[in-house]
Amino acid sequence: MNETNLHFIPEETVPADDQLDAAAAAYAKQIVDLLDEQMRAVIDFRAPEIMPYFVGEQPVPDDQREILVNSLQAWGIWFQLLNVAEENTAMRRRRQTEKVRGPDKVPGTFSNVLAIAKENNATAEEIQALLDRAHIRPTLTAHPTEAKRVTVLEIHRRIYLLLFELEGTRWTPRERQRMLELVRNEIDLLWLTGELRLEKPTVGLEVAWGLHFFEQSLFERIPELMEKLEWALKQHYPDHEFNLPPFFQFGSWIGGDRDGNPYVTNDVTRQTLLKNRHMVLHHYRQRFISLLHKLSVSENFTPISDEFRHALEEKLVASGQGEHITQRNPGEVFRQFMTCVMMRMQATIDRADGNDSIPETATYTDSDDLIHDLDVLERGLIDASCGHLAKSLVRPVRQEVEAFRFRTVRLDLRENTTVTNGTLAAIWRELNGKPADAEAPATDSQEWLDWIRERLAEPLDELPEFKTLDEKSESTLGLFRLIRDIREQLDREAFGNFVLSMTQNVSDILGIYLLAKYAGLYNDREGVESCVLPIVPLFETIDDLQRAPEMMKELLSYQVLRRSVKNQGKVQEVMIGYSDSNKDGGFLTSNWELSKAQARLTQVGEEAGIPISFFHGRGGSVSRGGAPTGYAIAAQPPGSVQGRMRITEQGEVVSSKYANQGTAEYQMELLATSVFEHTIKSPEEGKKQRPEFDEALEALSGLAYTAYRGLAEQEGLVDYYQAASPVEELALMNIGSRPARRFGAKSLNDLRAIPWVFAWTQNRHIVTGWYGVGTALESFFEVRGSEGEELLKRMFEESSLFRLIIDEVEKTLSLVDMEVSRAYADLVPDAEVRERIFGMIEQEYNKTCEMVMRITDETQLATRFKKFSRRLGRRNPILNRVGQSQVQLVERFRARADDNDQKLDDLVPLLLSINCVSAGLGWTG
Repeated sequence: MNETNLHFIPEETVPADDQLDAAAAAYAKQIVDLLDEQMRAVIDFRAPEIMPYFVGEQPVPDDQREILVNSLQAWGIWFQLLNVAEENTAMRRRRQTEKVRGPDKVPGTFSNVLAIAKENNATAEEIQALLDRAHIRPTLTAHPTEAKRVTVLEIHRRIYLLLFELEGTRWTPRERQRMLELVRNEIDLLWLTGELRLEKPTVGLEVAWGLHFFEQSLFERIPELMEKLEWALKQHYPDHEFNLPPFFQFGSWIGGDRDGNPYVTNDVTRQTLLKNRHMVLHHYRQRFISLLHKLSVSENFTPISDEFRHALEEKLVASGQGEHITQRNPGEVFRQFMTCVMMRMQATIDRADGNDSIPETATYTDSDDLIHDLDVLERGLIDASCGHLAKSLVRPVRQEVEAFRFRTVRLDLRENTTVTNGTLAAIWRELNGKPADAEAPATDSQEWLDWIRERLAEPLDELPEFKTLDEKSESTLGLFRLIRDIREQLDREAFGNFVLSMTQNVSDILGIYLLAKYAGLYNDREGVESCVLPIVPLFETIDDLQRAPEMMKELLSYQVLRRSVKNQGKVQEVMIGYSDSNKDGGFLTSNWELSKAQARLTQVGEEAGIPISFFHGRGGSVSRGGAPTGYAIAAQPPGSVQGRMRITEQGEVVSSKYANQGTAEYQMELLATSVFEHTIKSPEEGKKQRPEFDEALEALSGLAYTAYRGLAEQEGLVDYYQAASPVEELALMNIGSRPARRFGAKSLNDLRAIPWVFAWTQNRHIVTGWYGVGTALESFFEVRGSEGEELLKRMFEESSLFRLIIDEVEKTLSLVDMEVSRAYADLVPDAEVRERIFGMIEQEYNKTCEMVMRITDETQLATRFKKFSRRLGRRNPILNRVGQSQVQLVERFRARADDNDQKLDDLVPLLLSINCVSAGLGWTG
C-alpha cells in the first residue's frame, strides 16, 4: 500500500476540512483497492467461476445453486471487508485531524468539548461539578440483530490490525508482501469459516459473546479514556487539580432480559452473574501479574514513607507468608506489597470458583477493599518520588477496578407487565382465598391500585411463603429472591435496575415494589421503609409516552418511592423506547413524542424534587433510534441530560463500536463528550424560546401520524407485510435466543419491533424510517404557503431535532430500492392488496423525496453527506443484485412448502442473502 496524501500535508499548514476529506477519501480508496485485490485472489483460488458475477459483469444465474451460494458468500465477505476498511479510514482521519489541526479540532473528543466549555465561560468548578454528577452507562443487549459469530469478529480484528500496520513506512518490500499475504489468509479464513449458525445460540453463548468485547478491548479502554480526559483538563484548566470519579461504566441485559424470552431463567441469570464476576477477576489477576513484574523499585535507591511501610507490614502479617515474600524480593517493597495483593486476589478467585475451604477473611469481600490497596500502592510510589510509575502503572489498574468493580457490568433485569401483573394476581388470589380461576381486579382499576397500596403500607412480621402460585408466578417471585440472595451472598453491586416494559399504569410500578417487598428487598425488616432495588418504568408506545408525565407525577408522590429513590442515588431513571414508538406512530411522530415526553418528565422531576434521568432504548437502524451519537444527543431537550445518559447498544452496534480498541475508545469518548457538551450548552439553549418551532413540529407530527396510521391500519397490510418480505424466514436464522413474537401471537400489535424493522429493511421498502414524512411536509406547505416553507427551512438550520429528523429520513430514502421493493410486492398473491398497498408506498416515497429536497435545496438525495454517499456508492450495486436474487429465493423457498429436502437446499442461499443485505446496510433490525 503506497503512502497516501495524509502523510504529506505540510506540518506548518492547516488544511481545510474538504482537503482532509479528500485525503481521507484517497486513503480509503487505497485500502479498498488493496482489499479488493486480496479478495479477488481468494476468489480465484476458491471459486474462480464466480468472478464475472462478483464484479457485476453478468447477472447471477438463479438456477445454479453453487454459483449463487458462492456469489452471495463473496458479496457478504466483501461488505464485511468494506466495514473494516471504513473503520480504519475513520480512525486515521481522526488522528490526522489531531496531528495537523490540533486536538481541539477533533469532534467528539474531550479537548474539543472543553474548548467549547471555555467558550461558554464554564469555570473549573462547574466542570468538576459536572464530572461529580456524571453517570454514563452504555448497556449491551442481546436482541436478535447480530449475525456475526465471535470467530468472525476475531478475523475482522486481525485484518483491521494488519491494515493499521501497513500504514507504517518502515517495512521492506519483502515484509510488506508478507503482510499482504497475511491479509489474504484472513480473507480466506472468512471464506472457509461458516458464517451461518448451525443452531440457535443459547443465552450462555450470548453472554460469552458480550464478554468477548470486554476481554478484547473494553477493560483497558477505561484508563485510556481517563488519561485523555486528564490531559485535556490540564490543557484547558492548567491551574486546577481535578478529581476524576468513575463516571463511565457498562451495563448489560444479556442474561437478565426475560421480556419475551423464556430461556432467560433464574438459573441462567445466576450463571450470568458468576460469569461476569469470573471474567473481571481473572482480568485483574493478569493485570497484577504484569504489575508484579514491573514494580522492581528498590528501597536502596529511593526513600519509602512510614505510611507505606506500615501498610506493607500489615499486609505481610495478614498474608501469613511475610517472611517468604520478603526473602523472595528483598528490598523491593512495592513488589512485596503487590505480592500480598496478588495472593488475596487469587484467594478471591478460588473462592468464587467454588473452593469453600478458603476463609472469606483471606479474600477481597468487595472491590472497595481492592481499590483501597491500589490507592495505598499508588500513594506509596508518589511519596517515593516515583509518581510517573504510579501514574503509568498503578493508576490505570485502579481506574479499571473503580469502573468494573467485581462484576464487569451491572446486570439489568427486564420483564413485561403481563408477567409481573400475572404474578401479583396469583398472590392476590392466595391472600384473598380465591380459587385459581378467579379474576383479579383489572390492572387499570382503582380497586387494584388500592390493594397494592394497602399491601405496601402493611408491615411484615416475616417474609411470606406463598403456597399456591403457578410455575410462572413462582419463577417471577423467585427472580426477586435471587436478587436478594446475590446482594447478600455475592455482590451488592451485581445487579443494575429492574426495567418494567410496557408500563401503562401507576399500579404496574407499585406492583414491582410489592414483589420486591415480599422477596425481602427492603432495607427494613417490616418492608415499609425503602426498596433497595432501583425500579425503572419503560414507556414504549405513543400513548404511553404521552401519559408518562402524569404517571410519574403520581408515582413520585408516594413516600415509599421517594425514600427508595433518595437512598439509591437521588435520581429516578425512566426508560423510553424508540422501536415500539416508531412501529406505533412512524418515524417523525416517534421522535417528536419522545422529545416532548423527556421535556415534560424533566419538569415533573424538578417539581417533585427528584431529578429524572433517561435510559434510551435505541437500536442500530434509524427506525429503532439509531443515529450519529453526537447529533442524537444534541437533539435531546434542554435540561434532560444533565451529565447522565444510559443507552442500549444492540446487536451489530456492539461489534461496530467495540470490537477494535481504537474505535472503542473513540466511541466511548464520543458518548461522554456528547453528554458533557449537551449539559454545558443546556442552560443557554433553555433560554431560547422557540414556540413556533414546537408548534410546527406538533402540526407535522399530527399529519405524519395520520398518514402512517393510514398505512398501518390499511386492510390487508399484514398479509402484504408477510408475503412481500422474508419476515417468516427470519425465524430460521439462528441469530438470537429470543423468539420473534411475544407470547406466540401473530398479530401486528404483538410482533416485536425488531422483526418489523427487519422485514421492511430486507425488502428495501424501509417504510419505518420515512413513511408519512412526505405527506406531512406537503400538507404543511399547502396550508402555510411560503411562510411555512421559510419556517421549516429555518428550523432545518436552527433546530437540532428537526435537522436530525430530516437528515436521517434523507439517508434512509437513499437506501430504498424501488425495483427490489416492486419485485417483493409481486410475491403478494392478492393483486388488489398488492397494487393498493405498494401504490401507497411508492407514491409516499416519491413525495417524501421531493419534499425533503425542497427543504434542503438539493436536486439529488444525500449529496450533502459525502462520506455516506461514498459508502453507499460502494455497496448499492451489489445490494441491488442481492435483493433481486433474494426475492427469487424467497419465492422458490415458499413454493416448495411440501418438499423439505428442496427447501433445505434453498435455505442456505436464502439465509446468506439475508446476511449479505444486513452486512451491506450495517444492521439487521
